[in-house]
Amino acid sequence: MAAGRGDNHSYRGGSGSAGRTTQRQGQHTGTGRGTSGSRSSGSYRPSGNGYARTGSGAGGSGRQSSSGSRRAAQARKKRKLVVFGIEIAIIAVMLVALVFVLRLTDSDSAPLRATVDDITPEKIGVSEEIQQKLEDKDDPMNKYLNIALFGVDATSTSQKALIKGFRSDSTIIASINLETYDVKLLSVYRDTYLNLGNDSYNKCNGAYSAGGATQALTMLNSNLDLYITNFVTVSYKGLSGAIDALGGITIDVQPEEIQYINGYQASVAEVMKCEYTPVQSSGPQTLNGIQAAAYCRIRATAGDDFKRTQRQRDVLKQMLIKAKSADASSLTRAFNALSSDVYTSLDNDTVIDILKNINRYNIVSDTGFPNEEMRKTGTLGSKGSCVVPNNLEMGVKWIHGYLFDDMEYVPSTTVIEYSNRIRDDASKYISDLN
Repeated sequence: MAAGRGDNHSYRGGSGSAGRTTQRQGQHTGTGRGTSGSRSSGSYRPSGNGYARTGSGAGGSGRQSSSGSRRAAQARKKRKLVVFGIEIAIIAVMLVALVFVLRLTDSDSAPLRATVDDITPEKIGVSEEIQQKLEDKDDPMNKYLNIALFGVDATSTSQKALIKGFRSDSTIIASINLETYDVKLLSVYRDTYLNLGNDSYNKCNGAYSAGGATQALTMLNSNLDLYITNFVTVSYKGLSGAIDALGGITIDVQPEEIQYINGYQASVAEVMKCEYTPVQSSGPQTLNGIQAAAYCRIRATAGDDFKRTQRQRDVLKQMLIKAKSADASSLTRAFNALSSDVYTSLDNDTVIDILKNINRYNIVSDTGFPNEEMRKTGTLGSKGSCVVPNNLEMGVKWIHGYLFDDMEYVPSTTVIEYSNRIRDDASKYISDLN
């Protein structure tokens, strides 16, 4: 079906009011083009759950192993990471841009990349307990790769807007089983009351605004007992362009969502200085890039932000469906659409045939944290309306069971400390934290 169904009018966003439009008869538009320890002289590169060291020098911080087999295992994980990165970049509009787009575009439009010094374990909140735990090759977490996907609600199309200064409107952990290629998605609700990675407590989406991806990773790792060293950040402009390159995605639009899709389209189009096509009716239909990006932002209907994160994950799943059937030219266009709208920690050391593996991955489950049984909502004074994990310790046990099938997981002392602090803070405003 055509985007918007009966879309005989297109509208332009501009520097004026988002509501000001110009009508063009018969035109179909709307594309969004648009701990501690001495450090050696070597550098570190993310490799699975750990780090591979390059350069010279002895000692150093970060997880290292003198065992050749350990390094070989890390190298195999790295290769699998890049393969998955290629597919999840289409799914999440993020990862493949780094490996493939760098080979298609000049340096002026290449994705921004984080330096290895920004993502050493100590700088991203990985506790000693977790580092030591993962030295055991049989630990359940070692069978998975975890990648943080951030979508920033930037009001600028500049690449620098991806680095810091804007809140993460979407935070999704993609957990990949390295043996089965099954993928699980876990959204962390943006208003969840957590330690922001700097010993202050507030809505977790503020971590990215305050300290960029490094602090956002610290927030995830320290609160949830994770070891995430890799991230990809994308703007709504990048999301829109990649979806258009794939030919749009199929979404079952509900009647109450139409006004919000069109309202958010106007604001996104104003930032991107592009035209948009209003959605005219409900039901299953093909949404173009800017329509789908606007759909991801809806939280005013029943379900609030909990429903919005489901919409975001639905968009990722629909992108996977389109990516699996896309030809090479469509994938290339999607990659190029991302070239200036991605900020990532991944490098392009390994060149992979991106089309051979796209059908090997399947999203088998997706949900959000804290889940309904483990959260309360309420206004915590000046910090506003928050989603409160009523018992972070139990929530982390649940996360490790969900992501890694580790039903016997015992949370770290750091998590227990954070859990107690969250309960103390929230109990001043919410009486039934049970």
